[in-house]
Parts: sequence; C-alpha cells; structure tokens
Amino acid sequence: MEPGAGDGAPHYNENNGYRRPGDMSPASATDAAREADRIRPVLKRLWEQKKWDPTTVRAALLPLGYEEQRTGSNGKPNGGTLTVRAMNSRFTDGREVTPEGALVGLRVHGDACVTAFVQKSNYEVTTNGPYPETGCFEPPSGH
Repeated sequence: MEPGAGDGAPHYNENNGYRRPGDMSPASATDAAREADRIRPVLKRLWEQKKWDPTTVRAALLPLGYEEQRTGSNGKPNGGTLTVRAMNSRFTDGREVTPEGALVGLRVHGDACVTAFVQKSNYEVTTNGPYPETGCFEPPSGH
C-alpha cells in the first residue's frame, strides 16, 4: 500500500495526482492569504444578501481591481486573473443538477490561487497552489 493512500486502493496517489494542488512558495502563500482576506468580506456580504449567482459575484469582485481572465482562441489564458463561474454540476436523483451559487478562482501568482465559493448554505475562501489540469479550480472526481 502507498503511504497516504486514502482508502488503501492500489495506485491511489498516482491515479489522483491531478486532484492535488501544486505547492506555493512562502511569499506566494502570503500574497494569496492577503487576497483571500480582501475577497472574504465581499462574499460574506453577498451571502447575507442571498446573492450568489456568478454575474452578481463577478460584478462585486471586479471593483477590488481584479481583471477577468480571458482565454485566447488556442484555449490558453490571455490576461486577467479572476474567473467566476457556475458551481460544478453533479448527478442527483438520476439527473445532472447544477446547484445555485458561484465558484471563484483568482490566480495570484503562477504558483498561488485563491479559490472560493458562495451558495445558499454557506461560503468559503481558501488558498491553494494550482491544479495541473484545471488551474485554480479543483478538478471534478474521476470515475
């Protein structure tokens, strides 16, 4: 069995490497924490106002000085650091359901992100290194 292998499944770490964020340098972690502290009160206010759709969340965060992330025709990032999008869909009661709410990803540095969400039940703001395939957002689970 691999060390740290969750439920002990063979190759757990190898098969789930894409779900582990990269490491942040100490300086990047400090900068990410500072940005998280700027975002947290905005999401708290929106949550208290029961406003968690992506359009409203994006509009509330842009005045903090962030620029919305743009993607070039090749699918590569082309400027900007902020992404606000709908929550991930999940399979519930035999169908795909997208819960109300917004996911927030802010690229602070190449090795540092602020990741957040706001939804009916709660909100959360955390910092993490980027994921290999999905940037600031944790990838959905595999099979």
